[in-house]
Amino acid sequence: MPEPQSGVEVPLTPSFWDPSTPVVVCQQVSVRYGKNWALQDVTAEFHPGAVGLLGPNGAGKSTLIKTLLGFVKPDKGRMTVIGMDVAVQPLDIRARIGYMPESDAHIPGMNAVSFVAYCGQLSGLPVADAMQRAHEVLYYVGLGEARYRNVETYSTGMKQRIKLAQALVHDPDLLFLDEPTNGMDPKGRDEMLELIRDLAHNKGVNLILSSHLLPDVEFTCDRVVVMDKGSIAAAGPIEALKGPAGRVYELRIKGDNGAFTAVLRREGYECHDTDDDVMRVFVPGTLDEGPRVLFQLAAREGAQIRHLRPSVPTLEDVFARAVGEV
Repeated sequence: MPEPQSGVEVPLTPSFWDPSTPVVVCQQVSVRYGKNWALQDVTAEFHPGAVGLLGPNGAGKSTLIKTLLGFVKPDKGRMTVIGMDVAVQPLDIRARIGYMPESDAHIPGMNAVSFVAYCGQLSGLPVADAMQRAHEVLYYVGLGEARYRNVETYSTGMKQRIKLAQALVHDPDLLFLDEPTNGMDPKGRDEMLELIRDLAHNKGVNLILSSHLLPDVEFTCDRVVVMDKGSIAAAGPIEALKGPAGRVYELRIKGDNGAFTAVLRREGYECHDTDDDVMRVFVPGTLDEGPRVLFQLAAREGAQIRHLRPSVPTLEDVFARAVGEV
């Protein structure tokens, strides 16, 4: 993957907030739309660094972000963002937050540097400082050569980059990134992920990445919060959530994989299918026990193993286990 441009000033560690404490705390937060609960007693902490917010469609991710930003008032519960109460100081919080929305939010007729500088002024920067920062962040996200073009002439990937630039321009303490690689080609997606990883791991920026793309989160984030049906299904460091000692195996059975999957689940093994007609099975214990256990089970059931190889637990396994797909 290409390296992000270096030598550019980006957000620094906040001066008024204790970086040893969580950037976001939710305590029994519930939000209802009509008769439907979008969030139900959500209690979670988002620690400093890069945290992924995962969940299937309708899990409540967007509602949680809007509630943290003060756009949606919860029916009950309490939230703090960078040490401030959302119910008491929503405007103060928004002034210290960088938000990269999923949908386009540019202003037609403005070139990129004017647009990003304007966003900086809206966040409280003086005119000269806003313009200087606009040039810096546009170079950082790879739009330096195109900064005088009108934003509506940008490609989808360039519009994603300018959304990141406007989220960075006012030196925020926390970034909310909502599906930052949407619509990008593979090269642009890789470059965006490198930027996000650089911000989190080299520049010390706190960020919450909301995405349905598990590889994006696994590449950029150290921790994850998984939501399902408006509640927290799992949370913690990704490596810790991948499970106890053991080994994941990729397995293909001659004939009906589904029947053997059902057998494995009845035996208590974590197992789910993939798009390549290969199931992933987690076998706890020592590394050399897995093949023997699986071949014995296949022999007992009269099944023929056509493919078996060790793998490693991934965020996909964590997600599937959290939302009950195993």
